[in-house]
Amino acid sequence: MNIKKLFGSLVALAALAGCTAQQPASASLDELFLTRRSIRNYEPGRTISEAQVRELLTAAQNAPSWANQQPSKYYVAISPEKHDAVLEMIGGNKDRVVNAPVFIVSTFEKAKSGFFRGNPANDAGDFWGAYDNGLSNAYLVLKARDMGFDTLIMGMREADKLRELFQIPENEIILAVIALGYRAEEPNMPVHRPLDEVVKFF
Repeated sequence: MNIKKLFGSLVALAALAGCTAQQPASASLDELFLTRRSIRNYEPGRTISEAQVRELLTAAQNAPSWANQQPSKYYVAISPEKHDAVLEMIGGNKDRVVNAPVFIVSTFEKAKSGFFRGNPANDAGDFWGAYDNGLSNAYLVLKARDMGFDTLIMGMREADKLRELFQIPENEIILAVIALGYRAEEPNMPVHRPLDEVVKFF
């Protein structure tokens, strides 16, 4: 190989290495646990695409559920019209999330998780559906953080109005509205209870 060809090969390798170095590596699970926070102030003017929300919710589908019943359903307010309508249905959180570009309404189908042949499998009944929806939402918020987004899970919501807005069937229980956007400031780390207050070893 002559000097000119060798030099050309080295330049190509350097360019390839540079391109690779610019690709962000996924955060570790521990990093996601530490940096995922409930965000109550979002950057204005930033958008999230439908394709990105689809990627996010595809990841949430990997969450476990009772007998793989997958009871969780999501209704995405991504158009300005639906976004602004949802803003009026989330109570005191409105001013906190006004700049979040996407809202996701989280529901679960009744009488699926926790049921066997139409009957509750144990005394928890439809609580299993809520449990499974919570697992799915946990995957959602962690994947959102991995994609560079931030979230706030909001329990204050006007269920009847949301049901009408999104034509949500009566056999689904509306649990939460999740704001999706970009944090405008770094939140404080909350204080957690001592582990021995919540865990007992036997």
